Amino acid sequence: MTEHVTIVEVLRKMIGRRDASKTLEVLWNVLKPLVLNPPRLEDWAAIADGFEDRWNFPNCIGAIDGKHINIQAPLNSGSTFFNYKGSHSIVLMAVVDSQYQFLLVDIGGQGRQSDGGIFRNSLIGQKIINKTLDIPPPRSISEGRQPLPYVIVGDEAFPLLENLMRPYPGKTDDSVSRRIFNYRLSRARRISENAFGILVARWRIFQHPIISKVDNIENVIKATVCLHNFIIKYDKKLYVTPNLVDQDINGRLIPGLWRENLSHLSEIRDGNYDLRSAKDIREQFCTYFNEEGAVEWQWDTL
Repeated sequence: MTEHVTIVEVLRKMIGRRDASKTLEVLWNVLKPLVLNPPRLEDWAAIADGFEDRWNFPNCIGAIDGKHINIQAPLNSGSTFFNYKGSHSIVLMAVVDSQYQFLLVDIGGQGRQSDGGIFRNSLIGQKIINKTLDIPPPRSISEGRQPLPYVIVGDEAFPLLENLMRPYPGKTDDSVSRRIFNYRLSRARRISENAFGILVARWRIFQHPIISKVDNIENVIKATVCLHNFIIKYDKKLYVTPNLVDQDINGRLIPGLWRENLSHLSEIRDGNYDLRSAKDIREQFCTYFNEEGAVEWQWDTL
């Protein structure tokens, strides 16, 4: 782990120096092919196995989230980066695997954009909407059930699409089955929250507004995302300590220490447009989670 820690410390010291931008670009160019290549057809199936084994959500190929990263208002930018929280920001949107690694990232959405617009205009959003992620065809998650598509899970900020599942909206107190679905989806989705939390906890530059040119800030994000994946891939234990991330023990959530930095990132908000076919897919997952796909502790969460 010594070599990896050295890389981390060097990068931290480079931030703010005149040669930092070049260093960040080199880190991105060198590490991206190693740790941030878009998954291929065969990769998605392995990612889905990880979510089913660890988070009990079959056919799940990632958890999506987006965060506003605070910046100092760039010169002459007006309201371009001014967000709903009253600060200036650019957006990091990402799909994360079951091991807290970033699979797909979209960097640079302007803070003033509506959150629904951020998703629709992002490369990730376009690939999900247009079904160009090169994911495997639908498969059955249980004997006798019709095949269901592979899906990414997200919170209420994201639309319900055939390959993107979000919770049932509003209060579901009158529906036990929907409350169970929302719990099971939330359990898998929290992996993306934790990945962002780890990023902020380990890279303190994100714990205050970043003062630099927008291009340099984007390079900071690119480099730290790659280093995050690199360290997790080659030596995860020191970087992702057990108390840093949320623990889910038989349905009981033990919050991770990353939540102490929660105020440094802002959520993106509702960008809802549901498709009827996607609602049918969600209903089928819901039925599965309440029947043969149930886990014993889920009933304790009601």
